Amino acid sequence: MTASVAAHQSDQQVQGPERPRVDFDRHPDGYRHWRLRCDGPVAWLELDVDESGGLVPGYELKLNSYDLGVDIELYDATQRLRFEHPEVRAVVVTSGKEGVFCAGANIRMLAASTHEWKVNFCKFTNETRNGMEDATDNSGQTYVAAVNGSCAGGGYELALACDKIILVDDNSSTVALPEVPLLGVLPGTGGLTRVVDKRHVRKDRADVFATRPDGVKGRTAVDWRLVDELAPRRDFADVVRERALQIADRSVRPREARGIELTPLRREVTDDVITYRYVTAVLDRAAGTVELTVRGPDTEAPADVEALHEQGVDGWLLAVTRELDDAILRLRTNEPELGTWLVRTEGDVDAVLAHEKVVLDHRDDWLANEIIHYAKRVLKRLDVTSRSLIALIEPGSCFAGVLLELALACDRQYMLDGPPLDDEDSPLRAAIRFSPANFGPLPMGNGLTRLESRFYGDDAHVEALRAETGPVDAGRALELELVTDAPDDLDWEDEIRIVVEGRTALSPDACTGMEANHRFVGPETMETKIFGRLTAWQNWIFTRPNASGPEGALRRYGTGRKAVFDRKRV
Repeated sequence: MTASVAAHQSDQQVQGPERPRVDFDRHPDGYRHWRLRCDGPVAWLELDVDESGGLVPGYELKLNSYDLGVDIELYDATQRLRFEHPEVRAVVVTSGKEGVFCAGANIRMLAASTHEWKVNFCKFTNETRNGMEDATDNSGQTYVAAVNGSCAGGGYELALACDKIILVDDNSSTVALPEVPLLGVLPGTGGLTRVVDKRHVRKDRADVFATRPDGVKGRTAVDWRLVDELAPRRDFADVVRERALQIADRSVRPREARGIELTPLRREVTDDVITYRYVTAVLDRAAGTVELTVRGPDTEAPADVEALHEQGVDGWLLAVTRELDDAILRLRTNEPELGTWLVRTEGDVDAVLAHEKVVLDHRDDWLANEIIHYAKRVLKRLDVTSRSLIALIEPGSCFAGVLLELALACDRQYMLDGPPLDDEDSPLRAAIRFSPANFGPLPMGNGLTRLESRFYGDDAHVEALRAETGPVDAGRALELELVTDAPDDLDWEDEIRIVVEGRTALSPDACTGMEANHRFVGPETMETKIFGRLTAWQNWIFTRPNASGPEGALRRYGTGRKAVFDRKRV
C-alpha cells in the first residue's frame, strides 16, 4: 500500500494490526512538504509542510511540524542530492514559512502512536540526520541551516545536523529543546548529544538550555555556541547565500560531473514475499521470521570507472544497496512482529569481488565514493535494527567482501559443513572470502569495523585475518572464530530450527537490549550515544506514565492542563 493510500487510513490503525503500510518511494515532483531547488553549486531545501498532509489522519502538521512522511521526503532529497547532483557542494536547509523554521516532531502524532511507531520514527529520523552529516564529512556536500524563524525540538535537531547554523536576528526568533519541560521526554533525534559533543556547549549551559521551554535567542545563542552566526532579517537571504557560496568554493566535489538518476525501484509485493532483482524477503508470520536473501551479480563487472558511470543505477553494488535499504526500511516499519531475520546470500563469490573492486579501487571518483558510503550507511541501518539477525552460510552462498559484512553484522553465524542439502553428491561447499571491504571502508557507528567489533581487544587476530586471501571453509572458519557453529548436512536443518525456535521464544524487549549491548563494543561516538544511550533512555521514558499516561505530559500537551508527575526517581 502506498503512502498516499495509507494517508486515508484511520488514526486508530496506527495502533492496531491494521496500521498503514508505509513505503519509502518519493520523487521531488510529488513532494508535499519540501521544495528542492538546485542553483549551481548550492541547493536549497525549503520545508513548507502541508498541514493536512500527515501520513495518517488525526493530527495537523502545524508550524512546520513533521511526521514520518515529512522525513521520508527529506531522506529522498538527501539521496538525490548525493547521486543526481554532484555539482552541488552546499545545501541550505530553510523554511518556506514566514517566522517559523520548524516546530519539530508533531506532538499529536507522537501522543497517538504506539511505542514501536514512535521508536521507529525517531530511529529513521536519526539515520536521516546522520546521513546529512555523512554528506558533509565524506562527500563535500556541506549542509547549512538557515533558521529564519522559531526553531524548537526536532526543528533545532534538524539544524544541529547541519555543519553551520545561521539564525535570523529579529529579536524574537529562538532555538529551543523544550521536550523535558513541556513533554516530559527527551529530544528524540540527537539534540542533547549534538549540543555537547558536536557544538561543544558547556554542560551547565546545556542543562539550562534543555530545561528552558522558551529557548535562547540572539547574541546569547551565539555566545553559547548554539548557533554560529546572526543575520538581520532584511539581509538574511543575502548572508545565507554568501556563506553557502563560500562553503561551496572550498569543496573538493567535482564541478563538471554529471549525476545519475535514482530511478524507481522495481519490486513485487505480496502478503508474504517482497521481491527485487537482487533481494528477496520471505515473511513467515506464524514463525515470526523473515528469510532475507541477497543475490550476487548477474552481469559482468564494469571494466573501469567510466563503465561504472555508464551502468549508473543498474550497476550491481548500487542496485543491491538500494534494494536492501528499501527492504530493511519496509520490514522494520511494517513488520514489527517478525523479530528474527535469517540472512542468506546466493551467487558467485568472484563476481561479487570483481564488482566491488572497481568501486573500492576508485574511491577518489565521486560516484564510487558515494556508492561505498551508501553501502556503509545501509549496513549501519542494519546494525541498529531491533531484530535478531542470524546468518546462514550454505553452499552456493556468496558471503564475500561487502556481502560478508552482512554476516558479520548478524548476532550469530551458522555455516553448513557439508554438501548442499538437496544434492549430497555435490562437491560444492560453503566458503567465505575477505576483501579490503572488511578492513576499513564500511565502519560501524562506533568507528570500528565489524571484525574489530567481533574481536574487540584482539587487534593481532584481526590483522592476521588479512592473510586469509582465499576461500575460508567451515572448518577453517570455526578455527578462526568467524562463525558460531558449523553443523554438518545431517544436523543442519534441526540445528537451525532449534536456534530459531529458541530465539523467538525469548522476550523481544530483552533481545533488543541484549543485541544492542553486544553489537556496539568499545568506544562511544556521537552515533552510538544517539542510538544506544539516548534511545535506551527515550524508550523507557516513552512508556512511563509521566510521559504517556492519561495524566502525562504528552497526553496533556496543548490541553491547558498541567501534567501530573509521579515524583519518585528510579
